[in-house]
Amino acid sequence: MAKKYLDFFKKKSPVHPIHKVDTTKDKKSPAKKNRWQDISFFSYSKFSVKKQTFFAKRLSFLIKAGVPMLESMYVIKKQAKSKSEIGVFEKIIADIANGQSLATSLGRFKGVFGNFALNIIKAGESSGTLMQNLSYLADELKKKELLRKKIMSALLYPIIITIATLGITGLLVIYIFPKILPIFQNLGAELPLSTRIVIFVSDGVRNYGFYILLGLIVFVIISYFLNKKLPPFRFFLHGLILRLPFTGAVAKHYNLTNSTRTLGLLLKSGLSLTESLHVTADTTENVQYKKAFENISRGVMKGKSMSDIMGQSPHLFPDMLEHMLSIGEKSGNLSTTLIYLSEYYENEFDELTKNLSTSIEPVLMIVMGILVGFIAISVITPIYGITQHLNPK
Repeated sequence: MAKKYLDFFKKKSPVHPIHKVDTTKDKKSPAKKNRWQDISFFSYSKFSVKKQTFFAKRLSFLIKAGVPMLESMYVIKKQAKSKSEIGVFEKIIADIANGQSLATSLGRFKGVFGNFALNIIKAGESSGTLMQNLSYLADELKKKELLRKKIMSALLYPIIITIATLGITGLLVIYIFPKILPIFQNLGAELPLSTRIVIFVSDGVRNYGFYILLGLIVFVIISYFLNKKLPPFRFFLHGLILRLPFTGAVAKHYNLTNSTRTLGLLLKSGLSLTESLHVTADTTENVQYKKAFENISRGVMKGKSMSDIMGQSPHLFPDMLEHMLSIGEKSGNLSTTLIYLSEYYENEFDELTKNLSTSIEPVLMIVMGILVGFIAISVITPIYGITQHLNPK
């Protein structure tokens, strides 16, 4: 089968495509060559997780089929569609043709492929297991993408309910209630507290709605920039997310799943523990866990046990994780233990995401009922009081 696969690519390009096609194009149209040379590395956008997965999977298949690395990269480049992708693969092909390794060439595009993928490929080239490492990388990236999709699907229903609640409340306060208000004012009856609160909110939204909306937009923009530019604020925000009643457990299991699988896969690929911890810290999204893995990496370099250091942060690392890693360190099966833990926390994460909508739905329905009920009572109570004082003739 591998021979047929190799023969297929040889039929497609009997003369090596890199040395024939690219050289001819360079002679006929030097402007086109300069077009790629003039592109700055900063103009390349990061490949999506899906694109990175396809790249690793296709390269793994081609290497398994016996296709040389240079030929494999040319085939992948031919399948690329966007100019940015083609530009990246053009430079990688040129580097490989000049004798550089794949990891070294990809290292010029850290912002495109990510530090995790680069280290997996580098370890595969060093140990001679590039094909297996690329397959591991593709599976890992696919699992990360599935985790993100699970979070989005779990949060979709609560977001829809929240938007519907705010929409109905806004409709009642801004449009429905002001049409009934003149009736109360003309009769001159004393209004209950709930009605006066709704009148105050309605007048505030109608008179200052633009400024309120502008303030919310400014608040969101300032919070976004503080999160991006101010590390203490980001550290506080990520810690707050981990402590929220519903989403905290989901966020914790999400980070534990990703970090244990990444660390286990890096160790399995041949990287040292300190290097693996450093890469895990770089690829971890939550700043709390990022700092924790950086501290663990420094502690391991000083000769301390990883499980003992994790025990100092019980709010991030559960007791079971600490105990299992301690057994893995003593038995010499740390990578296997970490991959087992990643599967365990992924199953826990699946259960949490499945139950998240079920858990949040009653709370949202209660909040929605309270808001709508409060407005309804605010309208009905004064009407009832007025009718009680009417004297029929």
